[in-house]
Amino acid sequence: MREKVLVLDFGSQYTQLIARRTRELGVYSEIKPYNTAANDIRKDFPKAIILSGGPSSVWGVGSPRVDLEILSLGIPVLGICYGLQTLVFQLGGEVERSQKREYGPAVLNLMTEDPLFSGVKKRSDVWMSHGDRVLRVPEGFRAIADTRNTECAAVRNADGDIYGVQFHPEVVHTEFGTKMLSNFLFHVADLIGNWTAGSFIEHTIRDIRERVGDGKIICGLSGGVDSSVAAVLINEAVGRRLYCIFVDTGCMRLNEAKEVCDAFSEFEMNFIHVDASERFLARLKGIEDPETKRKIMGEQFVRVFEEEAEKISGVSFLAQGTLYPDVIESVSVKGPSAVIKSHHNVGGLPEKMNLKIVEPLRELFKDEVRSVGKKLGLDSFLIGRHPFPGPGLAIRIMGEVTPERLSILRHADSIFIGELEKSGAYDDIWQAFCVFIPVKTVGVMGDERTYENVCVLRAVSSTDGMTADWSKISYDLLGEISVRIINEVKGINRVVYDISTKPPSTIEWQ
Repeated sequence: MREKVLVLDFGSQYTQLIARRTRELGVYSEIKPYNTAANDIRKDFPKAIILSGGPSSVWGVGSPRVDLEILSLGIPVLGICYGLQTLVFQLGGEVERSQKREYGPAVLNLMTEDPLFSGVKKRSDVWMSHGDRVLRVPEGFRAIADTRNTECAAVRNADGDIYGVQFHPEVVHTEFGTKMLSNFLFHVADLIGNWTAGSFIEHTIRDIRERVGDGKIICGLSGGVDSSVAAVLINEAVGRRLYCIFVDTGCMRLNEAKEVCDAFSEFEMNFIHVDASERFLARLKGIEDPETKRKIMGEQFVRVFEEEAEKISGVSFLAQGTLYPDVIESVSVKGPSAVIKSHHNVGGLPEKMNLKIVEPLRELFKDEVRSVGKKLGLDSFLIGRHPFPGPGLAIRIMGEVTPERLSILRHADSIFIGELEKSGAYDDIWQAFCVFIPVKTVGVMGDERTYENVCVLRAVSSTDGMTADWSKISYDLLGEISVRIINEVKGINRVVYDISTKPPSTIEWQ
């Protein structure tokens, strides 16, 4: 049985980061709601528990509480920020609303030697984000570190299996944060660290074979990272009983359909290429509203996929490239979020197909998917690609989608991505693409006046797509890209660069 750490989520913006950090250290982790009962946790057989931070105050009405029975399970516990405060408060210690709140950097001073701080300097930088603070520790606990404003910046119990820290070791701003998490996992909880791409592949192939048996599986293959890795992983498990359906919507990037077909020709699998571009473009004719475009793309994809799937007899399973962040959202403690727009990926398949779902990547974050893909031998063209929305270029064209506008956008986007790759900047960027704006502006080419469209360059840096900053591409590179697009792409005479962050903006324009 593989080692597992449970992260109980109190609503912190850093909860996913805690899970990611533990996995980077070679230990599998899962996120559960803060109010998961101790009995349910016991059945999960975790080797350690981490309580996340959160926006609440222990003094707030109805503020979240942990089931203290987890402390009797004999499992090491680490509370972070609010996780520390609620532990102390529930165990009879004292938490007060601090007059000197700490948000941002602070200097941690170690008061004693401790396994949690093995290899950590006596004074180091940490990242704080709290309004309350621990004033008095519960009976059987003691403070082991402080800051200028917080006397109990880190605490532990006498047995050394329950810890709490007021700062956030999971963020990069905490100088020895990774070392502290490593110490908790390997020195306090005595874990081994056997979570690797190879172990995941071996474990997942075994699970797929047990679940599917002799059944057939169909998979909607887009050529993106998630569906590509899922398809190859399932193919390793069941071979020719997997049928991959690749639908060309007509809204793909330049030469993308051919590149995807060529990439999968390297694998021995049932690969079905359906060119439905005329069908999609006919349905999009005259449509300008972005949500309507999304719905049309999703609906048509389902229809095409359905028609192809019906040609394959005896199918009982449907493969999907669901990732762990999607699973986390379904159990989030943060409450419902406002619907900004429908999801980038095309809609789900109809229930009438009556298929059982196979989601081999539902335990993974995006970077882990790439690692698994590399281990499986996928071409770097597939596993290193930037995210691409299900509706494709249809939502990167403002207004109606036409063959002419698609051609213009494809060529501009190809130049942009090509220059990023040539400069070495592509792999440092989370996502980059062009947006076509059918707004005519005046320009001059040679001695003639032009009246053409606008192309927007968008490139962002991010870790998970939830927040993003605009990428600081060099002026020289931006200049070269602009010159090439204006000179080589007929229909564009102006190039602009989007420097909006998310939030308040989104990464995609529609």
